[in-house]
Amino acid sequence: MTANPRVGKEDDEVLSWLRTMSNDRFRRLPVVDNQGKIKAIFTQGDFVSYTWPDLLYQATQMTKASITKHFNATSIIIMIMLYSVAMIFAIRFI
Repeated sequence: MTANPRVGKEDDEVLSWLRTMSNDRFRRLPVVDNQGKIKAIFTQGDFVSYTWPDLLYQATQMTKASITKHFNATSIIIMIMLYSVAMIFAIRFI
């Protein structure tokens, strides 16, 4: 048994717990209160389930921002019109 195990404090941020787990290569980290009593055991899976919804939301927002930044509505309409005109000419001359 480890004499002085690494623990996370109850009032630390989750990122701090993950950093401790990553740096020391732990899969689990006991989380203790101010008296040193174990309140929870934080695992890698807990971190994934804790952050997954936020990561999906951020990816969606970044995708929307990228699309609207590079392709605004006017340019999309112009591209559709040009494609339609090109298809009409292609059909008539084939």
